[in-house]
Amino acid sequence: MSGSDQEESVLQRCVPGVDARSLLALHQRVVIDLRSPEEFREDQVPGSLNVPLFEDEERALIGLLYKSQSPDEAFRRGLELVRGRLAELVRKICSAAGEPVPAADPVAIFEDLTRQGMAAMEARLAMQRLPQPPANPIVLHCWRGGLRSRSVAALLQSLGLRRTVVLEGGYRAWRTVMVEHIARWQPQPVFVLRGLTGVGKTLVLRAIEAQRPGWILDLEALAGHRSSMLGAVGLEPVSQKRFESQLAQRLSALRGPCVVMEGESRKVGDRIIPANVFLALESGTALGLEAPVEERLRILREDYLAAPQHLPQLAEALDRLESRLALPEPERGLSARLRAGDVDEVARTLLERHYDPLYHHTERGKKYAVTFCSSDPHAAGREVIHWIEHRLR
Repeated sequence: MSGSDQEESVLQRCVPGVDARSLLALHQRVVIDLRSPEEFREDQVPGSLNVPLFEDEERALIGLLYKSQSPDEAFRRGLELVRGRLAELVRKICSAAGEPVPAADPVAIFEDLTRQGMAAMEARLAMQRLPQPPANPIVLHCWRGGLRSRSVAALLQSLGLRRTVVLEGGYRAWRTVMVEHIARWQPQPVFVLRGLTGVGKTLVLRAIEAQRPGWILDLEALAGHRSSMLGAVGLEPVSQKRFESQLAQRLSALRGPCVVMEGESRKVGDRIIPANVFLALESGTALGLEAPVEERLRILREDYLAAPQHLPQLAEALDRLESRLALPEPERGLSARLRAGDVDEVARTLLERHYDPLYHHTERGKKYAVTFCSSDPHAAGREVIHWIEHRLR
């Protein structure tokens, strides 16, 4: 095939696309996120791999050129940046997709693809939605399904990776579908585990999931936060967008006759629980959990100090919390006492002076249908399951 023939075959090909709802339903797919690392960190399609066309600073530069000079100048600079990393980009995508790296030169194809400029590429690389995605598709996406993803898809198609498709509308379309999916959620009967800090609500919740997969909605795990002022210690809180993406995915995975959640306020850390999910939580049947104080101290110690590097994080968080507490003189200096090894007494002070009074205040008026001892989380989970299944008969 001559150069001109190859150019025509590449430039006149419609780029195959799938919509975000189809992607949500696909269980076998390879998703390649071409956005910058900063965009990817904020939120991503679960299970996707970030293979950025531009680094964060480069993306900012191109955006500046687009606004201050011209789209064509931004396009030209973008080509300069991408050209030298094409071989590595193709290698990474092929590795993720389990495909051999094609022998053809991606730079030569890319030169043909971009030779006539941005306007020509926009016109010729139209997207055509497939009625049925190919098996185990390689799904590329950028912010809005623009030239970043369509040009790379055309390149990969020309290299022989025929199962390559583009996410129509890009991440923005995915985000819209996630929000809509959450808003449409209508839960099965909801049961809510409630109890004082440290009784092991999360442990019981996970024990239920181990015994009845698809029953639970663990909002704290999705948010990367324990829902308290100390709740980020040892965890990685996520953005609101990522929280909602993961929530939507989990709602799709629920498959039991009910949903079991842990009692939360409207926010998990800084993440806001969507209105209809919070309504389901607030109106669900409350199940109480209780455990002796010594058991609660053990659970808190194992949770917050699971690794040595958590101690300085916890001490710093304690300084912020103590500034809000009116502790008597003998009980002050929580972080210093923690560093000195007085772990259980620090935890006891926090329970008695802050967490237990706060919990009793927020739970005032709530009635529990039944209360379980949670000292053995697995046994408690089994008892909760038995009680719910009997209730649902």
